[in-house]
Amino acid sequence: MTRAMGAAMRRIHVGNALSAFGLGFTVPYLYVYVAQVRGLGAMTAGLVLAVFAVAALVVLPFAGRAIVRRGPLPVLLTALVAAAVGALGLGLASNAAAVLSAAAVLGAGQAVTQPALATMIVDSSTADTRSRAFAMQFFLQNLGLGVGGLIGGHLVDTSSAASFTLLFAIEAAMFLLLVVVMTTVRLPHAPRIEAAPVASGRGSWKQLLGNRAMVQLCVLGFVLFFACYGQFESGLSAYGVEAAGISTSALGTALAANTLVIVVAQFAVLRFVERRRRSRVIAVVGLIWAVAWAVAGYAGLGHGSQEMATAAFVSTYALFGLGEAMLSPTVAPLVADLAPEGMAGQYNSAFALVKQLALAVGPAVGGPLGASLHAPYIVAFLLFSLGISFLAVRLGRQLTEVQDQPWLAKSRVVARGGAPVSADV
Repeated sequence: MTRAMGAAMRRIHVGNALSAFGLGFTVPYLYVYVAQVRGLGAMTAGLVLAVFAVAALVVLPFAGRAIVRRGPLPVLLTALVAAAVGALGLGLASNAAAVLSAAAVLGAGQAVTQPALATMIVDSSTADTRSRAFAMQFFLQNLGLGVGGLIGGHLVDTSSAASFTLLFAIEAAMFLLLVVVMTTVRLPHAPRIEAAPVASGRGSWKQLLGNRAMVQLCVLGFVLFFACYGQFESGLSAYGVEAAGISTSALGTALAANTLVIVVAQFAVLRFVERRRRSRVIAVVGLIWAVAWAVAGYAGLGHGSQEMATAAFVSTYALFGLGEAMLSPTVAPLVADLAPEGMAGQYNSAFALVKQLALAVGPAVGGPLGASLHAPYIVAFLLFSLGISFLAVRLGRQLTEVQDQPWLAKSRVVARGGAPVSADV
């Protein structure tokens, strides 16, 4: 990695941490703010959460083309300004129309920042360093969300709308501070693998859909996000409360255990996965999550004590965290390596769109199942996890050796124009 790439990457990581810190301030308290503090009711609060998802689904198909044409940095700066306006608007809104409009702007801005930042990471890394770069991004995101949520919890007062206005103002300030940081980034030309495909023209969805490996990865990604992230705060939490008798405090402990495992294990896990086939790592994650669902089954369907049920439920979230730590240096770099040169923004946006679809469908399906059909819920998602392993092995057959084993590219990486890559960091 060159010195310029290292400097750009450090600023990008600072940006990721600031963004996550700002989101951590508000996301856990959004429902309470809309429904209770502003007195707009549970239905409006639910609509706000739906608007976030809809806004993301609307803008992401266009974000990839914009990143390809304009570059990731201008798109990111525009998205951050929109997110800041939306966050401040939420803090000042006092009626349903204003709240929903602000949520749409904030949701659209947040959604576009993800593929833009991911593309900047791709442009500032080599095939050999990309896994570690995305692992650091995931680590900082979780750390920022955790710290932001912890501090935000001490600032909010449900009897004072002004405390929430302050909270959203801090979030807006984080987005604007991120704008300042990102304007100092000078993106280098990333080295590429000699055999990497090159885009023949302007990026298009037709070209992307013609890439069988990318299509299979998108299908796999949908199942990954549907069976894990889409269940955290919907089906799995409902199942824990209704079937396992988990208290709200124990549910909070489970979510904390998930974050703790990610933060503590991320770089230890990285050493394990970065020299192994990506497809096999994803397959192992499917098996780990299958065990997690089996443990969740024991928590709600077993006949142990309440203490054992609670311990099993917390362990479920911890096992999910272990799988997430294995995926962070695996899936996002694979998306980048599947993209033809110049098409990383399009591919990152497509995968972000798949993620948003899964996060929208997951709660809608898992919530009612987890709350009422306990055994079918566990069996269904255990099978989904095994399906992840099957799809991962199948994907591996579509990948080249370098895509599946990126460390093989170390000796094949050349800078654009044929110049050797500097070893400076």
